[in-house]
Amino acid sequence: MSTIVKVRRGLNIPMEGRAENVLVRKNMSETYGVKPLDFPGLLPKLEVQEGDVVRAGTPLFYDKYRPEVKFSSPVSGEVVEIRRGERRQILEVVVKANGSVEYQVFGAAQPAALTRNQVVEKLLVSGVWPYIRQRPFGIVANPNDTPKAIFISCFDTAPLAPDMDFSIQGEDENFQAGIDALSKLTPGKIHLGLNADYPAASAFAKANGVEHHYFRGPHPAGNVGVHIHHIDPIGKGDVVWVVNPLDVVIIGRLFLKGIYDASRVIALAGSEVTSPRYYRVISGAQIDSITSGNLNSNIELRYISGNVLTGTKVEPFGYLGFYDNMVTVIPEGNHYEFFGWMSPGFNKFSASRTFLSRLTPWRKFKFDTNLHGGKRAYVITGQYEKVMPMDILPVHLIKAILANDIERMEQLGIYEVVEEDMALCEYVCTSKTDVQQILRKGIESLIKELS
Repeated sequence: MSTIVKVRRGLNIPMEGRAENVLVRKNMSETYGVKPLDFPGLLPKLEVQEGDVVRAGTPLFYDKYRPEVKFSSPVSGEVVEIRRGERRQILEVVVKANGSVEYQVFGAAQPAALTRNQVVEKLLVSGVWPYIRQRPFGIVANPNDTPKAIFISCFDTAPLAPDMDFSIQGEDENFQAGIDALSKLTPGKIHLGLNADYPAASAFAKANGVEHHYFRGPHPAGNVGVHIHHIDPIGKGDVVWVVNPLDVVIIGRLFLKGIYDASRVIALAGSEVTSPRYYRVISGAQIDSITSGNLNSNIELRYISGNVLTGTKVEPFGYLGFYDNMVTVIPEGNHYEFFGWMSPGFNKFSASRTFLSRLTPWRKFKFDTNLHGGKRAYVITGQYEKVMPMDILPVHLIKAILANDIERMEQLGIYEVVEEDMALCEYVCTSKTDVQQILRKGIESLIKELS
């Protein structure tokens, strides 16, 4: 067995509402949305107009700076709306499904029989390429780059995160085909990060052409950034690609079936979900298609595409994010407590052990979106370092970003992190600082400086 990496710094947030390992098959959503905002750094250019008829795999838009990178419709039907924001920014391309999915056919092929250029071309023309992201920066990978390695994290330790072993059941063949295709893209290794606390699913354990690594510890032990940091760290000039295991399955289907089949198993979780379960849906599905009739409707709710640390707030009739494997529903934090900080806190969780709830560490808690205080001066408290299992100085990095000191940002490790790696820092921040938002601005500044 490979060496077990023990992650000692981090924090598990004990939330109510984890999904049970029960799979529900729902009817198709009425509409599906593909959101350019899911892709940092993208400047989309439309390939369709309202009223156009599309198939699953038909390009909806492409990247202005890399026109070969296309973003395709996950279903067949009619483009019914192109939603825009300020300065006519494209927010969503909405497709009304026609009830049965008709696929654009790209031709089946065995990855082992193809050259690297042929594999890249098939991924690009089908719209499957955006599932491959690069580190540093956490953006869609550049097909002209050659990564030194590819990393796949096969477990998730975020709050209420889906059980990846359950989600990938029955996908062994597709997962292996995806691995075979990805192996053509790098001269280096494909690294699978596995949870050392329980046996991995057969798709992961029996995968060929990969190197297995085992991790144990609190969140963010499942983050691919933590795996990269401990196995093959990124330096200036290095490029590493990362893929979610459910997206590896989609890549595998492309080569085995010759179609863009964007179906996946996601979790519906959260304290306000009546029956937290797993659902098989198609990427971009309307949230209401799985939440309807399964929520506590007595209070105002927050709908999140993704987990509570890094997910995106969506409307009740919004759409599942491109990279998201779960939907979380929790209470909206629109209430205030008089002298709440003085209460003993039996029903509150605290990362700093402020409340008496620390005497019952096995309990699960109902969280809402209340910040429990306003923004304050940004000071060094040592809280960030307790939840950051990387050898970087998070507070100093954020201050370098605020000062727009590019050289200092590089020295402090900005190449190694994206938002999910510092999400816990934002959660424990005494100053209520928007750490993830600041980090993304720093990454954007660095990209402009290097371009």
